[in-house]
Amino acid sequence: MKHSPTRDDNDPPSVLRIASARGRWTLLATVLGSSVVLLGSTVTNVALPRIGRDFGADLAVLQWTVNAYMLTLAGLILLGGSLGDRLGRRRVFVVGVVWFAASSLLCGLAPNAGTLIAARALQGVGGALLTPGSLAIIEASFHPDDRPRAIGLWSGFGGIAAALGPFLGGWLVDGPGWRWTFLLSIVPALLCVPVALKHVPESVGRPHRAAPPGQPAFDVPGAVLGALALALTTYALTAARAGGAVAVVAAVGGVVCSVAFLHVERRTPDPMMPPALFASRPFTAINLITLCVYAGTGGFFFLTALDLQIVIGYSALGAGAAMLPTTVLMLLFSSGSGVLAQRLGPRIPLTVGPLVCGAGMLMMLRVGPDSSYVIDVLPALLVMGAGMVVLVAPLTVTLLSSVDAANAGVASGINNAAARAAGLVAVAALPLLVGMGPEAYRSPAAFDTSFHRAMPLCAGLLFAGAVLAFALLRRTAPDAHRPHGRTHGWAHGWSLEPPLVSRFSHHRAIGRTAD
Repeated sequence: MKHSPTRDDNDPPSVLRIASARGRWTLLATVLGSSVVLLGSTVTNVALPRIGRDFGADLAVLQWTVNAYMLTLAGLILLGGSLGDRLGRRRVFVVGVVWFAASSLLCGLAPNAGTLIAARALQGVGGALLTPGSLAIIEASFHPDDRPRAIGLWSGFGGIAAALGPFLGGWLVDGPGWRWTFLLSIVPALLCVPVALKHVPESVGRPHRAAPPGQPAFDVPGAVLGALALALTTYALTAARAGGAVAVVAAVGGVVCSVAFLHVERRTPDPMMPPALFASRPFTAINLITLCVYAGTGGFFFLTALDLQIVIGYSALGAGAAMLPTTVLMLLFSSGSGVLAQRLGPRIPLTVGPLVCGAGMLMMLRVGPDSSYVIDVLPALLVMGAGMVVLVAPLTVTLLSSVDAANAGVASGINNAAARAAGLVAVAALPLLVGMGPEAYRSPAAFDTSFHRAMPLCAGLLFAGAVLAFALLRRTAPDAHRPHGRTHGWAHGWSLEPPLVSRFSHHRAIGRTAD
């Protein structure tokens, strides 16, 4: 029997068919699991002003409400994929769903801002366990002939959830209250768990080498140091407005943990971020572009959701609905841009896409207290969405074409973590860089001034990504394992994060990195 390049010899045979009852139930479980995370992550921004008012909180609390989730998710997502591949993808997937639902309940019941932030951090842990398993289950369970269609259906339904998230979140904030935006995730979780336990087949992967005696089977030191580096850096940036020794110590600690993380990754036998991958120039270039692009877009969407409500005066529902065009454009047209990238090569779309996104951000400078949605806001968001269409799917196609098929899983995991970490740092740093005070979100005039300072910085990050793409990427179309790229290249073309592929089933051939 011929094995798929995305599977391991220890995996059970991929025999599920979409036409079979078990195949449909398995697909439903993965869609529901993805919806849990998508709803939990896309509804939050529109609820931030109301959360701040209810708790009497300053801007730092709003930043941490977003960043506590992103911090644990970005820091632990590679470890979550490793746990699933070693202990069983279904098992870890179900644990992640239950964990995410329980922490969502804690968010909804939080009596104060500190509890909410802690619960958001726990949500990120659940997301790190759940997110890698959703696509990995499809890869491991479905027959190779049905796998592309299964991924397409999973992606399409996920796109609908991503599009509806801000709209539903806004409706809940304006109706029963912001707490229901977190409770919303519990519904698909309650449906997902029994379906997964009854119908989803278990599967495991295998690392490329066993850990020596006395060393942990997982790269726990790397995961801990990576999460600490992100946490300390984020804290330093958030606390820097107030100054003081604590922010300085956190910044130094972040640097020390980053250096220690790199040292550990060079020494551990099975690192979650293998340094050998970065010997590929295209892979390194794509990750540098990812850092620029997702830092810019992460800051943009965080501030725009606030600006629409604070400055223009939209309701939470109005703000969520206002941002739908960007997601809808990505949902409708990203697959075509993935095909275009394979035909033209990565340089053109990854240069043009960030430039168009940056132009859309600069168009937001026209937005103010008396702005018209149709004349001022919508054109900027449509341009932004067009740039994302050109950019996101080709970035993923190029990423997977820059490494051996055997390393596609860990490569996609690194890129996904880099995208989330970039957004995390942007949300922490932008208010500091533009002089946004702790109470700025309470004053339309003050927030409007800061927003207009921030948009050129966000656009500048996108322009930097375009320069890197033009300078570092080749002009010709990628030719490494094209079928793999076609399967996954735009599976998440509607999403603001790159997709994940099962990690350990690809992790045995680090030395064969493509250049």
